[in-house]
Amino acid sequence: MAFRGWKWFLLLDRQNSFAKAWRSRRGGWKRCCHWSAGKSLDPEVKAFLEENTEVTNSGHLTPEIRLRLLTPRCRFWREKPDLWPYGDPFWAIYWPGGQALSRYILDNPCVVKGRSVLDLGSGCGATAIAAVMSGASQVLANDIDPIAGVAMILNCELNHLNPFPITIKNIINSEAGNWDLIVLGDMFYDEQLADGLHHWLRKCIRIQQTEVLIGDPGRHQFLSHSIHSQLHKVIEYSLPEYTRQENYGLTSSIVWSYQPSNGSEDC
Repeated sequence: MAFRGWKWFLLLDRQNSFAKAWRSRRGGWKRCCHWSAGKSLDPEVKAFLEENTEVTNSGHLTPEIRLRLLTPRCRFWREKPDLWPYGDPFWAIYWPGGQALSRYILDNPCVVKGRSVLDLGSGCGATAIAAVMSGASQVLANDIDPIAGVAMILNCELNHLNPFPITIKNIINSEAGNWDLIVLGDMFYDEQLADGLHHWLRKCIRIQQTEVLIGDPGRHQFLSHSIHSQLHKVIEYSLPEYTRQENYGLTSSIVWSYQPSNGSEDC
């Protein structure tokens, strides 16, 4: 199965195995693992990612950002999925919601300038990178896949940035962190995970007055979830042709501001 077919598999499987992984790490506060600028990378993992991804800044909404991604020129675009040794590489795809968030932050640096930012479900790290480029005072990237952490550090290096802190614990349902802004893209693909996100984000807003921005291209699971009634549309971007082809007909992606009403159920 070529990776193009594998990517379709990932789009479907993301509603199952990856969501299950987020749920299984619920309450994993004590099992935290942090990457920092001074932490050395596993040379075998680093070499594998460098050999089997392509550095690109084309076909996406943010040509300012260079990323290591899986593309048609990569070996694993054609190889069988089970030959990839490190688990499903969701981080190797620049998903449309993340693209919209990153574009919005680059175009509107005042959104993050001088502020602390948590990039939840960071994947390739593009939105966290955009926040650093736009002057955020503090950035933490969060993804439960440790290989995503390696990829983010490599992507920071590509963009001549010092790596930002990365945590690979599941922080959903943990205590509300004191962040000025939380950004997350393409994460409403499973009802139970979406419910957990909804409650946790609402708690962060209620306790810490955190601002929340969500990127999503309008997938059914997102539009049909109850959180959608409490979102304000900030901006919509038309997706480049390459991204449209790689996302099976999605033509645009939207940045939403989450603004729960005062009458919302307490967490």
